[in-house]
Amino acid sequence: MTDPRPLYARATAQAAELIGTVRPEQLTGPTPCAEYDVRTLLSHIVGGSVRIAVVGEGGDGLAVRMFVDGVEDDGWPRAYDEIRTRVLRAWASDERMAGPVRVPWGDIPGREALSAYVMEIVAHTWDLSEGLGRPLRLDPELAEFSLVAARAALPDGPRDGRPFEPARPVPEGADVYAELAAWLGREPLSRA
Repeated sequence: MTDPRPLYARATAQAAELIGTVRPEQLTGPTPCAEYDVRTLLSHIVGGSVRIAVVGEGGDGLAVRMFVDGVEDDGWPRAYDEIRTRVLRAWASDERMAGPVRVPWGDIPGREALSAYVMEIVAHTWDLSEGLGRPLRLDPELAEFSLVAARAALPDGPRDGRPFEPARPVPEGADVYAELAAWLGREPLSRA
């Protein structure tokens, strides 16, 4: 299995660059996650990163709330940079990658957990990009890795108990990010 740490570092750098483009007036805009506006999605991205930092530090990720409060409208880039630095430090050890960790879907090897979180940040980066009007070109290699991880983790049919809608048809001419989004049950805002 590929070491997910370099991919996670690239994925978080991509997310950080995109988060740096967010303007306060965009925070109430929609995203492909129907229940999240841009601000709520940013809160979830930072909260999910806190969870994977805690897991990487040897803690119980289930005890971590998936959203953060108290971030000023212009504070999202700083909040994300701080937590992504913590995550990268928490997962630096080879022992953490090989050993078991506890994530919401069970006790699994650290390498598998971090691979799933590559998929999570890449998917949410696409969600945010859609919500912001696609201001940056996204790295297709990250989406390719995430699509493989998503197909391995999620069934093609009903996804009972999982926070994903059933897979949608892939639009004709779709890029790999649109394929990933469709597998995760999302639709681009332009089609919604």
